Amino acid sequence: MTLLIKGATLPDGTRRDLAIHDGVFAEAAAKCATVIDADGLQALPGLVDLHTHLREPGFEQSETVLTGSRAAAAGGFTAVFAMANTSPVADTAGVVEQVASLGDQHGYVTVRPIGAVTIGLAGERLAEIGAMARSRAAVRVFSDDGKCVHDALLMRRALEYVATFDGVVAQHAQEPRLTEGAQMNEGALASELGLAGWPAVAEEAIIARDVLLAEAASARLHVCHVSTAGSVEVVRWAKARGIAVTVEVTPHHLLLTEDLASSYDARYKVNPPLRRSEDVDALRAALADGTIDIVATDHAPHPVETKEAAWAEASFGMVGLESALSVVQTAMVDTGLLDWAGVARVLSSAPAAIGRLGGYDAAFQVGSPAHVTLIDPTARRTFDVAHLKGRSVNSPYLGIELPGRVVATIHGGVPTVLGGELRSAEEVAGG
Repeated sequence: MTLLIKGATLPDGTRRDLAIHDGVFAEAAAKCATVIDADGLQALPGLVDLHTHLREPGFEQSETVLTGSRAAAAGGFTAVFAMANTSPVADTAGVVEQVASLGDQHGYVTVRPIGAVTIGLAGERLAEIGAMARSRAAVRVFSDDGKCVHDALLMRRALEYVATFDGVVAQHAQEPRLTEGAQMNEGALASELGLAGWPAVAEEAIIARDVLLAEAASARLHVCHVSTAGSVEVVRWAKARGIAVTVEVTPHHLLLTEDLASSYDARYKVNPPLRRSEDVDALRAALADGTIDIVATDHAPHPVETKEAAWAEASFGMVGLESALSVVQTAMVDTGLLDWAGVARVLSSAPAAIGRLGGYDAAFQVGSPAHVTLIDPTARRTFDVAHLKGRSVNSPYLGIELPGRVVATIHGGVPTVLGGELRSAEEVAGG
């Protein structure tokens, strides 16, 4: 397909036409090109999510590679990294190759599997890290997300291993002994609601330990979903020391606070928990100044019955692919903390670089892969179930007015969203 995007506003504020031919940006479009009128639209390089739960294999009642890919495309994403907590766990070359192949087959986004750090996520023995790295999936990110690699010796060995091929360990920072039975952020509100508190130090202590281990191993460490002001300070110290640590924050931790737990609505139950407004302010400031490197969704779909339950029995997690860009606009752009060039960095080029995903370091340049997201930043919508294109509906934003609308998503020159509508599998396959 040959495309001509006319009058797009680029992240640096300039306006120009973008020609796409054979999946890459071209000098000029052919006369027969399909024209997309981008007057008034903001163009971003295709979004990249370093932290997505696609659930397949094993939990297809919650999500599949296909349904999760469609949700991602609807949200403006052209690449996602799929977490390893599937069944079977993605701890072998065979499983990660299966996930990558499914992503290629469906074509909505590039799907890069994340390999488990330990066998079965059990935290006892290292998984087949080398085999996954050498596989057709070429895994470069490893994580037991959902569980912390709490054994310091095992974590050090994992860091030393991935350093040999420029991989990275993405740690779910949660000291398990400090969070046994925890249900929400520790504090006065938790006591008032009768819910077991989740202390900030459970996150901060693991980050402090792991940045020192990464320094000792001369390895790359990535910290998943930071949620506290204290975590920000630990990371700031580590970066000042020159330690190779990168950090992500979720959209929901940039916007929502622990007060929502007062409703006992389990849509707001998430790991790590929603924190205080002071933590939200610290996370926003850290994303703006570069202490926090990226935004990642931690898209965590669950069946209705596991969320429409008493708080203590309900599953942790929220879906977030379709709403992420709107929430970042609300929390960061509309508040003046980030411009659109900053959004392109934290939602595209930086996550791609951390995951060693090529094709995102030269956005909009002739010859580079044509991954594009076009949004109308002036649009407003009341977010509802109709906006969710995955298999699960456990969004915390239902009924909330959010800014911005994805008008088009283009993955490798192929439109997956056009005119604000998700294209069919047949149309995507046809180019």
